[in-house]
Amino acid sequence: MKATVAGAPVSFGVFELTPEGADTVSADEMGAALQAAGYRGIDLGPVGFLGRGADLRARLSRFDLQLAGGWVQLPFSDDEAFAASLPDLREALRLFADAAELGPDRLPLPTLADAGSPARAGNPGRGTEVDPVDADRAHRLHENVGRAAKIVRDAGFQPTFHHHAGTFVESPAEIDAFLAGTDVGLTLDTGHLFIAGGDPVAAVDRWGTRINHLHLKDVDLAELRRVLAAGGGMADVWSSGAFVAFGAGDIDLAAVMDAVDRRGFDGWIVVEQDVLNAPDVSIDAFRADRTRDQTLNREALRPWA
Repeated sequence: MKATVAGAPVSFGVFELTPEGADTVSADEMGAALQAAGYRGIDLGPVGFLGRGADLRARLSRFDLQLAGGWVQLPFSDDEAFAASLPDLREALRLFADAAELGPDRLPLPTLADAGSPARAGNPGRGTEVDPVDADRAHRLHENVGRAAKIVRDAGFQPTFHHHAGTFVESPAEIDAFLAGTDVGLTLDTGHLFIAGGDPVAAVDRWGTRINHLHLKDVDLAELRRVLAAGGGMADVWSSGAFVAFGAGDIDLAAVMDAVDRRGFDGWIVVEQDVLNAPDVSIDAFRADRTRDQTLNREALRPWA
């Protein structure tokens, strides 16, 4: 397979919801861990976490990593809020451009995602029940994704869209509608698809021609179902430990990767093991655990990439 494997800050507890004041794994510690485990790339993480401009390029070069992509969440279904959020998109694109000056083998993919709603974020997998998407909302979402995609393409990058639990593109039916209403490629996220009741292998067969980016994670379905049955929201899912190292959960990794391979996938595979560390975490133990897991994850993908 021609795909290239990247790690992600979220696998080390670093993302937009990391608790204020919590100890975190530093960008350099993360880069060193991913390099040692044999990853070729890294996702952007929170804007500025890996640095900007020359600092970003120096860090990527120091650890022989390329920028794989990065999360850009926008309120696509609200025209006014979407217009107000466009500076955030342009700021992220400046970082993609900074990294692209290194002349990477693959350009990073700006990873667009919907902001959803508090009701949806609090009820992952139950979005159609608690906050359904009507025709008007869907139309506005699709139109604004098209506008964002044009900005991304005008900046020289290929956009991808991440379906995500707790947003307005969550369920397989909503993903179908999104793909029918836009021309943007899809980031298939195996873990978030599980939350929404989907099957990753069937998804590759169903949407394979549109999948241009892969977020690969394993899930302890018993733990996930426990959290969801208790009424937990996305923050509870992330902090529960439901996302586990490959082999410790219920994803059929071989079946997913064989399906991806049959499709001739030639892009970034970003390994994500979403974790939300507690404010009182022992950062040394947490770093060691995350490093061990990401080494296991990289080794599990060796037969394919």
